Amino acid sequence: MEMHELVKSLESLKNKLAEMQGILDLPKKQQEVDALSADVNKPGFWDEPEKATRKSKAMSDLQSEIDTWKKLDREVSDLFEMAKMDEADKTVNLREEIEEQFFILNKQVEKLEFNTLLNGKHDFANAIVTFQSGSGGTEAQDWAEMLLRMILRYAEKKKWKVTILDESKGSEAGIKSATVLIEGRYAFGYLKSEHGTHRLVRISPFDAEKMRHTSFALIEVVPEVEDEGEFQIDESDLRIDTFMAGGHGGQSVNTTYSAVRIVHVPTGTTVSCQNEKSQLQNKKMAMTILQSRLQKLQEEKEEAEHLKLRGEYKSPEWGNQIRNYVLHPYHMVKDVRTKHETTDDERILNGDLDEFVEAYLRWQKSQ
Repeated sequence: MEMHELVKSLESLKNKLAEMQGILDLPKKQQEVDALSADVNKPGFWDEPEKATRKSKAMSDLQSEIDTWKKLDREVSDLFEMAKMDEADKTVNLREEIEEQFFILNKQVEKLEFNTLLNGKHDFANAIVTFQSGSGGTEAQDWAEMLLRMILRYAEKKKWKVTILDESKGSEAGIKSATVLIEGRYAFGYLKSEHGTHRLVRISPFDAEKMRHTSFALIEVVPEVEDEGEFQIDESDLRIDTFMAGGHGGQSVNTTYSAVRIVHVPTGTTVSCQNEKSQLQNKKMAMTILQSRLQKLQEEKEEAEHLKLRGEYKSPEWGNQIRNYVLHPYHMVKDVRTKHETTDDERILNGDLDEFVEAYLRWQKSQ
């Protein structure tokens, strides 16, 4: 690459970076950091350790994001100035060094460009993900568990923290339902692409005649809402039941009524939690899940969006799927919305979802 071409390329990269930073609104993010910092320094901030830890981590993650963009901006600007000086000064030739550094910085910008797609209201939040088997009996329950594994693998690759809050095992195999909390910056932004019905076509391992079966399972993804927001829950609208926990927990998990199920009667929204050791902790987490679902439902109604959540979603049946997974007679995973597809179904089911996530976010931006 000639020196004048390098200068033009660096100028273009500098402008692109400025545009991306404008989309992300870094000054606004800095205001958020300043507000969180003020909270952290208030007396009694650590009186509620769990809440304090979350706020502290949010501040740290946000500041790290801002610092990354500022550092990259500074490096691109410095290299651009160096390239202009080198072009003007014919006695010095730093073209090879500048070109090498340009390619490194260009790759970093391309990698960070993905973040500009994650600027929705709740994209930065943790995600509450629920899996529900649809029509297909044991086959569908096995499929629901495969999807649970796929999402957990994806979260593991992203180094997100995962907590299984509730799980109902199938009578023969798989799961009837499960709810997990996935904690990590932008967890909801990444995982919202998976919200909807997933359709599987394969030779059933449960069929002695080795017939081809079609199964459906629903994935519901909502952001974790840490405050009450605009949607206030009336206690009189709730029906709260307790039952014996059957999953993870302490030594007495199966001998005490620690698990909690809450039904929001007006919407029919039902949540349950049995992961925590005490009934009080399970109720608190169940209320968090309920608040998150109802808040998101309220926002979608106000914005006249067509996404559906608990109480309003389309049933997981034929024709309503967002993505098809075909394992027989050929191999293909295809997203119905974005038309993105691949023949490497094994890689996708092992949690390598970034290509589908990016395709969805770009498709969403174009709508």
